[in-house]
Amino acid sequence: MNTWNRRGFMRHTLWQTAALAAGSSWVRAAERFPAKPLILMVPFPAGGASDVAARIFAESIGRSIRQQVVVENLGGGTGMIAAAKVLNAPADGYMFFHGSANEIFLAPMLNTAARYKPGDFTLAAPTTESPIVLMVKSGLPVNSYDEFIEYARASKNGPLTYGTVGVDSMYNLMGDALAARLRLPFLHVPYKGGAPALQDLAGGQVDFAILPYQASFEGMAKQGRLKILTSFSKVLPKELTHVPLISQSRLSPDFEYTVSAGYFVKRGTSADRVAALRSAIGQALVNPEIRAKLELEGKHLRQPVASQLEADQSFHAIHQRLSALVRSVGRKPLA
Repeated sequence: MNTWNRRGFMRHTLWQTAALAAGSSWVRAAERFPAKPLILMVPFPAGGASDVAARIFAESIGRSIRQQVVVENLGGGTGMIAAAKVLNAPADGYMFFHGSANEIFLAPMLNTAARYKPGDFTLAAPTTESPIVLMVKSGLPVNSYDEFIEYARASKNGPLTYGTVGVDSMYNLMGDALAARLRLPFLHVPYKGGAPALQDLAGGQVDFAILPYQASFEGMAKQGRLKILTSFSKVLPKELTHVPLISQSRLSPDFEYTVSAGYFVKRGTSADRVAALRSAIGQALVNPEIRAKLELEGKHLRQPVASQLEADQSFHAIHQRLSALVRSVGRKPLA
């Protein structure tokens, strides 16, 4: 081999070695997760119960995975807009969803505008069960659930109006189910989230609201801006034991519901990335400080799930329970 060929060969060999090293570094970087900040999509405006819980979890998850978790609020469409944004993003784990029964299950079950099915999401980890409460505006002359129903029956001023987080939300279905069961013509007023619904209830623009409980309700009740009449839960955390249970009512003792929430990713996200998120969420669930904060908000925290199989079992149980609720108001689930 002459001098020129030897030099050319050596340059070519060095280039190949450098390229292989660079390629190897790129692969290692691609495999490292997370290598950049994550986005936690919340399907309601800031200030509501979902947003409060999401921000508490986001801080802990960020510490566990050593990356920033940015909370992004995108309300409207009963959560469908935010859900669609998650599904339109790559299935790489960098965008995950603070989801509940409403967005993941009920929207595609009931709304033909939903371009997704529950199965388009993977549940990384279930997190909480939230009490659902019925509250009335302060000027309504009732102080218990049974008094409220009797007042609605005797009303001469047309149907009572009620606010929820949106059309075909779980809370809307509960209102419809109560109206059908008790033969009352309630009129639904949908909002883009719990915060605006609560604001209008406190302002007297609607007669009552069915919403997931949050601690701010207590302060508003003490200020005389609204009345909390009942919780639809079977049991309550110690902070809420003063709130009457629906099981104590005379007229609807078996009308018991809570809303399940968890963290979801787009189906097709790699198992190792889902597992990394599940581990970080699990660390938040066993953190005493975080448990205390969320329990003050009235939430019942789940224990961490150990596997995807366990998360999938929870997913299917929620799906079945909500399908039964949809059928109870005479509708057929679409998904």
